[in-house]
Amino acid sequence: MEFFRVRRDLRDGLIINDPQPIEDGSAAWITAAQVSTVGIFALLAALCLYLCSPVVLPTTAALVVGLTMAPLVNRAKGVGIPSWVSAVVLVILLMVVLGAIITAIAAPVTEWISRAPQIGETIRQKLYVLDQPLNALRDLQKVFLPASDNAVSVQESQLSMVTPVLAFVTPAVAQIVIFFVALLFFLASHGTIRRYLPSLFAERETKLRVIRIFNDIGRNLASYLAMVTLINVCLGLIVAAGAWAYGIPNPLIIGLMAGVLNYIPYIGPACVVIILLGVGLVTFPDLLHALLPPASFVVLTTIEGQIISPTVLGSRLPLSPIAIFLALVFWAWLWGPIGALLAVPLSIIGRVIFHHVFPPDARVLPG
Repeated sequence: MEFFRVRRDLRDGLIINDPQPIEDGSAAWITAAQVSTVGIFALLAALCLYLCSPVVLPTTAALVVGLTMAPLVNRAKGVGIPSWVSAVVLVILLMVVLGAIITAIAAPVTEWISRAPQIGETIRQKLYVLDQPLNALRDLQKVFLPASDNAVSVQESQLSMVTPVLAFVTPAVAQIVIFFVALLFFLASHGTIRRYLPSLFAERETKLRVIRIFNDIGRNLASYLAMVTLINVCLGLIVAAGAWAYGIPNPLIIGLMAGVLNYIPYIGPACVVIILLGVGLVTFPDLLHALLPPASFVVLTTIEGQIISPTVLGSRLPLSPIAIFLALVFWAWLWGPIGALLAVPLSIIGRVIFHHVFPPDARVLPG
């Protein structure tokens, strides 16, 4: 059966695929209605995820981390260790690792914050070449957005500065508690959930499909985390060695930050570049030497992101760069930095489910 007629436009010299007219217009309207229904559901689901983020975000993070750690619980159970024991040990180990990372990073960050005025003045002196463009930008701002001469400046009280901090810290503490409690219960009851989910469906083929999806999600997430952790550890060691060679203070902390932030695609390396640029401007006497560490890191992350990671993760993580980028933009917009951290794992979960529900068709469509 011929699907397309090829028509040559003699005026433009173009070859245009002229589709056959639709025999039944009602089928197109039915398809449009189905697409609209799916689109409305997706919009409502995104709105629900945004409004319920204080509860859904830590719960989703616990589910993703739990699915990643579930193979360890299964192996421990296979050697006779109860699920509750292995779950408690894994949660405590995760808390210790996160606490150690935060403690290691907190010391230099606190020092940088305490020296913020001095650092800011040093950076301003190094970036004197930008004074003229910035002054021109301020002049344009005054022309288009003139300030009122009758404006009265009001000095903020100390309480008004503390209130936003409290407003941020209080929900964050609650979300951290929700995350660790949900993770503990999920790891402890992982086997029960795995046995209970197939019972919700009647057909045997559907039960087997659910079991395969559950197993494949855990296997893919664990494999992805192991490979990415190995890559990030090597990256952190190289960055630490490079920071030491350049003479940057606290090279181990810089390497640790580079390895941890590299779990967030695109955004994490960009943050490390900014950090290296700021530290370089404070450490080195001129702008050229200050640009060498961030430039070297850009070259290193380009090699890692374009050659090493696709080679290592290509068969294990068949996701296109544009899919990862769009997922990163969506989840970062929806849930902030934690959403950006969960973007790739959630994409892996979605792809595994889609692959099982809609298996790839071996038929080739006409070109």
